[in-house]
Amino acid sequence: MLSLEDKTFDLFIGGEFTEAAGGQTAETTNPGTGEVIGHVAQAQPADVDEAVASAHATFEDEWGSMDPYKRGRALEDWAEILWDRRDRIAKVETTDQGKTLREAQADVAFAIKTIEYYAGLTDKVQGEEIPVPGSRLNFTRKEPLGVTGHVSPWNYPFQLAVRSLAPALAAGNTAVLKPASWTPLSSLALAETASQALPDGALNVVPGRGSLAGDRLVEHPDVRALSFTGSTDTGIQIGKKAMEKCVPATLELGGKCPNVVFEDAELDKATKGAIFAGYMNAGQMCWAGSRLLVQESIADDVVDNLAHALENTPVGPGTDEASQMGPLVSEQRKQEVKEYIEIAESEGLDLVTGGGEPDDVPEDGHYLEQTLFKDVPRDSQLAREEVFGPVVTVHTFEDEEEAVEIANDTEYGLYAYAYTSDMGRAMRLSEELEAGVVSINESPITFPQSPFGGHKESGIGHEQGKEAIEHYTKQKTVFFKQP
Repeated sequence: MLSLEDKTFDLFIGGEFTEAAGGQTAETTNPGTGEVIGHVAQAQPADVDEAVASAHATFEDEWGSMDPYKRGRALEDWAEILWDRRDRIAKVETTDQGKTLREAQADVAFAIKTIEYYAGLTDKVQGEEIPVPGSRLNFTRKEPLGVTGHVSPWNYPFQLAVRSLAPALAAGNTAVLKPASWTPLSSLALAETASQALPDGALNVVPGRGSLAGDRLVEHPDVRALSFTGSTDTGIQIGKKAMEKCVPATLELGGKCPNVVFEDAELDKATKGAIFAGYMNAGQMCWAGSRLLVQESIADDVVDNLAHALENTPVGPGTDEASQMGPLVSEQRKQEVKEYIEIAESEGLDLVTGGGEPDDVPEDGHYLEQTLFKDVPRDSQLAREEVFGPVVTVHTFEDEEEAVEIANDTEYGLYAYAYTSDMGRAMRLSEELEAGVVSINESPITFPQSPFGGHKESGIGHEQGKEAIEHYTKQKTVFFKQP
């Protein structure tokens, strides 16, 4: 299996590791220490063409026409292999991405459950009979599309790659994955394990630059569906390219998620939820509860409790068991988040805690303190733009109507959280909050069987659940009249 001791990591095409055309490589580093892990092959357009051709051949010759039950068993075998190697893969993820080992282990476990869930759906992708007049039969068929293209992000490299790959493969498609250039290693480990359960060419991985490997994958004429998780701007460009060649695209994009705490909430639970939603994975989450809305009557208590908890949260390398938050993924990301903090301070925003770099961490790691601002104006840059780092803003509201108004005052609509013991209010919020997912008294939470997708500028389509299968099939309507 792929090992961190290898130092050189190739593309994975047609069931085997292979060098990139021209032999080009790029460094991948440990965000916690700044140390170089190794050099990763950088796919060129010709490599992507080879990967798509391999996937297409496997689709035509084997996977696309395989007995759905056997396809499900193959996916179950893959899940078992991953389960046996879960600790090693989690270590790869932590070393390459920076998140705590505990978080990486949870990501890998979620991914395995996702594969198991879709393994159980392979023989349930079915059409229906439609009643029509006359002596004729009318029914629909659900058929796989062919080769699917997947562009995965760097914040959850393993989990979110699997999230789109599992339903695509379950529906009978084959796949080519382009992982984020900062975090390619767990995707290569994923493909290597897949090759031991699935046919060669069913899953191919082509790490490299978005402007080369990514663009070629998105534009390739034989790629018949796309999945992308990442920034709104990039997602819009991918959506346009998908439309130009008339293929479906599932786009899970940005977020600026509200976390609303009412005075009747269980405050200890709400405080823990605010930390989890705001600072897990160093706040590098599209579903981060980065806007904390607190009812005025309890605002001081909530801010004090939150500040105390944050100031006593250990920050350090993800491989250190004591760490409760790891580094940002890169120095570039760290500087981008620092710029947001500096702008906020120059505008006179009220910094409660954090804002700097923690002590007692590796000098070359990419660390920031867990940062909290209060009384932040709704129109400030910090409140409106997706910071994608360990920064949360606090806003106060007087009543439910104002809370909903503030929560919805964003161009995003991915996830919304609310804490209240009033079940009537909870039901109203589930309807009034403009988000693809609403969670009451828990943050954040999702399951493989639960559809996940955004409203407004947070995306199009759904990952997870039965809905994801629909994205990776084409429906055919058949009429049959007795001769």
